[in-house]
Amino acid sequence: MPSLAGYKSELDYSYAPGVFPAMECLTKRPEAARRVLVHSAAAGREGVEKLIALAGKIGVRVEEADRALGRISGKENCFAAAVFEKFQDNLDGQAPHVVLHRPGDSGNVGTIIRTALGLGIGDLAMIRPCVDVFDPKTVRASMGSLFGLRIRVYDTFEAYRAEFPERMLYPFMLDASRPLGEVLQGAIPEPYSLVFGNEGSGLPAEFAGYGQPVRIESNEKVDSLNLAVAAAIGIYGFRIRK
Repeated sequence: MPSLAGYKSELDYSYAPGVFPAMECLTKRPEAARRVLVHSAAAGREGVEKLIALAGKIGVRVEEADRALGRISGKENCFAAAVFEKFQDNLDGQAPHVVLHRPGDSGNVGTIIRTALGLGIGDLAMIRPCVDVFDPKTVRASMGSLFGLRIRVYDTFEAYRAEFPERMLYPFMLDASRPLGEVLQGAIPEPYSLVFGNEGSGLPAEFAGYGQPVRIESNEKVDSLNLAVAAAIGIYGFRIRK
């Protein structure tokens, strides 16, 4: 493997910066792990020692790389990172999915990944153009939850629908929608997909004709909810209902 540079989307590998995200990489995706980088100032730290021990157990090379860690994370206090090979999964056709249509913010996507995994949804579809799910910023925002999900990126929403034509869709939008609480009182056909749009533009109007559009009601004091917050509310509502 060549010398490590800052992250670029065209690379076939990326970084999981931070001790916990790196540990999640080695635990959940050991086959993807290529190297573990540690900072010289981290010697003796419990988390780093556990990471080094795990890397040794699964046969992953560990090296001291202070300058590389600084380039990768943009921070002075990043004590470790995993270098991992990018992956693309097949989604489970019988399980619920979260679908993110053209999301533009790494922090939001990372938070949604973490929320979905924590609430029991293990499949995520991303529709281009979208955030690079393997950008270290996204990986770190997910706190390594990225490695616990099945993730697939599609060029278009139509490509996603063609692969899963029978499932029930719940686009979160205002047009032709019903309140979330009302929808959750009725029958929820499975498998289903919860579809969320871009932070600024939401979902295109044609999504009103897909499945059952849903809205999260709020008062007039705010015009909309943050994407990650809306996704958390929607996922929680559907999951506690099961």
